[in-house]
Amino acid sequence: MDKKEKEISKFISLILRHKPEVIGISLDEHGWADVSELIKGIDKTHKLDMEILEKIVSEDEKQRYSFNDDKTLIRANQGHSINVDVELKNASPPEILWHGTGEKYVASILDHGLIPKSRLYVHLSKDYDTAVKVGSRHGKPVVFKIYAGRMAEGGYEFFISENGVWLAKYIPKEFIEVYEPAVSQRLNKKKVVKNP
Repeated sequence: MDKKEKEISKFISLILRHKPEVIGISLDEHGWADVSELIKGIDKTHKLDMEILEKIVSEDEKQRYSFNDDKTLIRANQGHSINVDVELKNASPPEILWHGTGEKYVASILDHGLIPKSRLYVHLSKDYDTAVKVGSRHGKPVVFKIYAGRMAEGGYEFFISENGVWLAKYIPKEFIEVYEPAVSQRLNKKKVVKNP
């Protein structure tokens, strides 16, 4: 994707995850938007046609979007702040998942666990490197090791989105550990407790 297409992709993300009303469309209960309405609404401010939209969907590095079978509908795979059911698959997680965030949120997470805040779910990565990238968007990154297998054994549900992001409604603090040793040492000096 070129710079302009990345800009359009971010705008599509805003519409399909948070604010469809910005371009005067609505989503159905499963988060689907009519493709022709989406194109028409976006084309008022950003040049968009079906060819560009297909390119954005196929080349998005995070695979944020999906078409239905005949490409008449489109939706974001996860990350919604509006209440939609994107028909997530309930799945058994691996033993360990990862969560990246900014350092400023660490104390709160270790006190209260991970909550979705403005989103519907807590987003978890299947690998450490992805969590670092996600955390970098929020300042100095901190990565949490999530004991997902133990959580699942305790009855907590996990879901996996179309693009492979693991999701949960809530991660209690007893299943969270700050992963980087240097960060752990620095935080322990501030009376933050790890939960192995």
